[in-house]
Amino acid sequence: MEASVEPGNLAGVRHIILVLSGKGGVGKSTISTELALALRHAGKKVGILDVDLCGPSIPRMLRAQGQAVHQCDGGWVPVFVDREQSISLMSVGFLLERPDEAVVWRGPKKNALIKQFVSDVAWGQLDYLVVDTPPGTSDEHMAAVEALRPYRPLGAVVVTTPQAVSVADVRRELTFCRKTGLRVMGVVENMSGFTCPHCAECASVFSRGGGRELAGLAGVPFLGSVPLDPALTQSLEEGRDFIQEFPGSPAFPALTAIAQKILDATPAQAS
Repeated sequence: MEASVEPGNLAGVRHIILVLSGKGGVGKSTISTELALALRHAGKKVGILDVDLCGPSIPRMLRAQGQAVHQCDGGWVPVFVDREQSISLMSVGFLLERPDEAVVWRGPKKNALIKQFVSDVAWGQLDYLVVDTPPGTSDEHMAAVEALRPYRPLGAVVVTTPQAVSVADVRRELTFCRKTGLRVMGVVENMSGFTCPHCAECASVFSRGGGRELAGLAGVPFLGSVPLDPALTQSLEEGRDFIQEFPGSPAFPALTAIAQKILDATPAQAS
């Protein structure tokens, strides 16, 4: 039986999506960032909660590093990353004194901060809250899922790369979702081939098809394959809006199609 909780600061958040992977380095933060941007360009108001406490990279990806977090009567005010205030972000990166400062915390302190992020950030009205998680199936995952469970997350997007060693680890993440009762919205295969910026030919650097095969074996949707793309890398390094600035990029149709599948999977009666 789920515990009864006050809606609090998540009262105005309509849908919560967790971005997960059992493997580090597969590009969860990239997918979280681009999914948020694509949803924003679809006319949605989006928040990003970065709970990757030891590797908070999203502030840089959205050119928001160095911003200060302020307090209001409702709690912490998230950082808005655009003039229209259609994307808001909360990250442990905003709480560190220096960008290169390491978060050397034991599990209980990390778990307490995750719970505080869930309860004490004044998000206001959002269509989607995208939660970028650390790799693995550790205490931090359990803390995030348990803290968000009373608010009935829409589900999880699971990210993998094509090669077998990554797929094997990500398969454990799907088991984690089943054991915790978290719906899997689908699997994304990131770094699915390298697209040459000169001839546009796609070479399968890390093989191909592992994500699709994993989704088929697990009986969950396959959301799409995102190729390695220098334009996507450039936009993340420089904190630019890839969806707006690189519509001709090979990764563009893949990312926008993934966002559309998320929109299509959102219950019509609650959207």
